[in-house]
Amino acid sequence: MTSSEGDPGGNQTISDVFILVGFSYLNKLQLLLFVVLLVIYLLTLMGNLLIILLIKLSPSLHTPMYFFLVNLSASEICFTSSVVPQLLAHLLVEEKTISIAACAVGTYVNAIMGLTECWLLAAMAYDRYVAICHPLRYTTIMSGRACALLAGASWVAGISVGVPLNMWLFSLPFCGSNRIHHFFCDAPPLLKMVCADTSMIKAVGRMVAVLFTLGPFLLILLSYIRIISTILKLPSAEGRRKAFSTCSSHLTVVTVFYGTALITYLVPNTGSTTQSDLLISLLNIIVSPVLNPIIYTLRNKEVKGALRKTVQKSSFSHHWRN
Repeated sequence: MTSSEGDPGGNQTISDVFILVGFSYLNKLQLLLFVVLLVIYLLTLMGNLLIILLIKLSPSLHTPMYFFLVNLSASEICFTSSVVPQLLAHLLVEEKTISIAACAVGTYVNAIMGLTECWLLAAMAYDRYVAICHPLRYTTIMSGRACALLAGASWVAGISVGVPLNMWLFSLPFCGSNRIHHFFCDAPPLLKMVCADTSMIKAVGRMVAVLFTLGPFLLILLSYIRIISTILKLPSAEGRRKAFSTCSSHLTVVTVFYGTALITYLVPNTGSTTQSDLLISLLNIIVSPVLNPIIYTLRNKEVKGALRKTVQKSSFSHHWRN
């Protein structure tokens, strides 16, 4: 999309609202998409809130790994909620407008949560590395203070990078058509609407992408190289199986998160259509947040055990009161 596409006003500055074209091409099928997304969004909220409550209520889950998982679930809720409610509302109306202020807030939250999640996943990988490669020093290294610092640093990294970069973006003038061919405010389509030199902000954006998304990924990769190397040296097959099982949930979450993100931002550059770009972006927004609670519930014996005990305790309390 060019900045003046379909706009007789040419280079007229946009100062009030954007129109998110989104899934308008679906026409009456938008109602079906609304129902599907509403169900997925509610499952995402319930699943992640269940994980948070379960960890808080179960003393057996008060360990570094689950402390990071609480932070991850909180970031997933914020990430999804920065996009999906607005999308649901737009699927029901003809005029899909959003104020520039609301667009900016959504972009801030989206960027902060995405960057924060990258570093939280790296912190979780470090936790698994210490647990498997340095088990005797695990409680000393992964102390409560160390976990708080790692989680806090993840949030600070997301905020300190996401906020200034997006403040810079929204300080630039937007001109031409106010129609964004997307279902939420994202940096790439917004940059196409800027009627000023964007070479510097694009260069900084690429540098941030390398340092703050690929950087954590490399740390995760290095952690798992050391983990796999250590596991393969274990003498018994049962020991190797147990060690691998403690990492399987996190490894699956990392694969889903980075897999959908890479597809979202790399596939559109291969010449795919706008409609397929939208579907890929939608998958990136909804897949990881809804799958994470399922992965940690179904693939983790500790979480399943804690869930079973909590349900039994709740049923016993209810029966006793009656």
